[in-house]
Amino acid sequence: MDHSSVENKGKIVTAAGTGINLALGVLYTWSIFKGSIKQSIEIGGAGSFQWDMASLNDPYAVCCLVFAFTMILAGKCQDTVGPRITALIGGILVGVGFIWISQSTAYVSWVLGFGVLVGAGIAFGYSSATPPAMKWFPPSQTGKIAGFVVAGFGLASVYIAPLAKYILNNWGLQTAMLFFGIAFFLVVSGLSVFLVNPPAGYIPEGFVDRRARTAAHANARKKFEDKNYTATEMMRTPTFWILWVLYFIGAGAGLMVIGSVAGMAKQSLGENAFLAVAILAVGNAGGRIVAGILSDKIGRKLTMAVVFSVQSLLMFLAITIVSANTSSAVLLVFLATMIGFNYGANLALFPSFTKDLYGIKHFGVNYGVVFSAWGVGGFVLSRVSQSLVAGTGSFSSSFIAAGVLLLIGTGLVFCIRDEKELMRKQLKRELAQKGNVEPADSKEIAEVA
Repeated sequence: MDHSSVENKGKIVTAAGTGINLALGVLYTWSIFKGSIKQSIEIGGAGSFQWDMASLNDPYAVCCLVFAFTMILAGKCQDTVGPRITALIGGILVGVGFIWISQSTAYVSWVLGFGVLVGAGIAFGYSSATPPAMKWFPPSQTGKIAGFVVAGFGLASVYIAPLAKYILNNWGLQTAMLFFGIAFFLVVSGLSVFLVNPPAGYIPEGFVDRRARTAAHANARKKFEDKNYTATEMMRTPTFWILWVLYFIGAGAGLMVIGSVAGMAKQSLGENAFLAVAILAVGNAGGRIVAGILSDKIGRKLTMAVVFSVQSLLMFLAITIVSANTSSAVLLVFLATMIGFNYGANLALFPSFTKDLYGIKHFGVNYGVVFSAWGVGGFVLSRVSQSLVAGTGSFSSSFIAAGVLLLIGTGLVFCIRDEKELMRKQLKRELAQKGNVEPADSKEIAEVA
């Protein structure tokens, strides 16, 4: 397979993975669906939703939890039978889940349909999108490729939010769910055929050239060979548990805001509150791409520390903005965009960190285990947030709790021990001292390592 053919194949796989995530990112539009359910409860009458107000976030919270834990099974499926079949299973589950809830207003049906089936379907689709794309490119591009693929998931609300609002206004919630069920099944199933792994023994082009250039580079590469931990071996390392707690905090804080942003924007934006959801999605997607590229340049750990510290400041700032009697629409949208940006950064950093630390061979299962923190964080903090809002009528307590957790997380980041990053720095010094490479030639070392 010649270089141009390989490069095009990698781009096609990356584009297909991004497209699948553009459909599955409907999860981030929950606040719009929740608004319609709440309105139905308040109006009442025949055919209306008969839910407890404190339970409005339950299907979303369950979806986050099921999504996260099913990632382990879906990751195993991806590692075993490949991304194509895994994505197809995801398309079927998401389609069936949406079609089911389009026929019911019952609380249990929505928890099972949206929470369980859609959550599991998203897991199968999401777990099949990133691994094959990363395998077509050298390690120096891991963050960038992961960022671009998962950006689709974050960007989805840009088109789903206004589309959902249009369908809701003209045909109602049930028709919207039926439309999304059919559409997402067709899109995910159709794009799944383009998800393929590289052939056995494949090594990315730029990786080969530099590895073979000198004996020094060949020896250097040996230091960076993936150890390919199994999930059990990974969970025995202290670093795994630090990563898990950090993901719980970073994801939970972001999902808390994403799941309620339309409600928070209602006061200042009125019927245009859905715009806050769409604009937040731009930040969400941008954070994934920027953090992925930046982490390739300056390291995952430093990038993550910046993300957590800034996100903490934004949570405390949110208290003033959201609690104001006349919230500024501009400030609110800016806040939502920045929170979405920092939240999105997590979705590029953690898969990249998982691959760096534990290898690519068992990446599907390993990242599924790490990703369970995303689901637990989303379930716990979104549920707590909804209960606090229902009890106090204010988001302040939720933001304070999230801000404090993020500050703790910023400190925890520096407890991560990334052996590859430490060896990379040591390698630069050693090669420079031996005269094999200039200290400034960091790009070449990055390609090797």
